[in-house]
Formats: sequence, C-alpha cells, structure tokens
Amino acid sequence: QVQLVESGGGSVQAGGSLRLSCAASGRTYLMYAMGWFRQAPGKEREFVGHIRWSGGSTHYADSVKGRFTISRDITKNTVFLQMNSLKPEDTAVYYCAVQSLGVTNWNFWGQGTQVTVSS
Repeated sequence: QVQLVESGGGSVQAGGSLRLSCAASGRTYLMYAMGWFRQAPGKEREFVGHIRWSGGSTHYADSVKGRFTISRDITKNTVFLQMNSLKPEDTAVYYCAVQSLGVTNWNFWGQGTQVTVSS
C-alpha cells in the first residue's frame, strides 16, 4: 500500500499561482509514476500530468501545458504541482495518484485538495 497526502490548495485570483504537494508513504518503492488529476463540479475527473519516479520525465494535458510544472523530491517521496497563470477553469479538486510498478492503472489516490480560482 501507498498512502498519499495532498496539501497546498486554496483560493487565488486569476493569473496567480499555487503550489500543491503530495507526500507518499508506505511501500514507496513500488511507485512507477505519480500523477495529478482534477475534478471540477459536475465534470468528470481529468488527467493533469504525471512524472515518472525513476528518471523524472513528465507529461502534461494540453490544457495545462506551459502553465503547470510537475517535479519531485525523491528524498522526501514528494511530488509537486506548480500552477502558474491560473484561470477560473482550473478550479477543481486536485488529486494525486500513484501508478505502481507492473500496473497499468492509477491504483493509489490521495484525498484531494481544493483549488479555487476567481476572476
């Protein structure tokens, strides 16, 4: 099992920035990748981006490319989501997730943190 705890959510005006953190604990040696997802009210959960734990390569959804950056601190088993140039449409609950080695789905999830962007 891997436990995930997100932090850093809050309210910000359009054009502002926020940095989310996701700390992993437990069987972290199982982690292949860590990802960020978000879910706005009345909408399906959508992929934001992910980072491979080994090597650190990243991939982003087109909607956030160039504005959001994912990084990791291996020593602290923590992944970060730096969000710049925020837009009202970025308002959502943000979740981090882990894809374990040998697994094709995201099999561990955090509890989520609210991000609200006002115009």
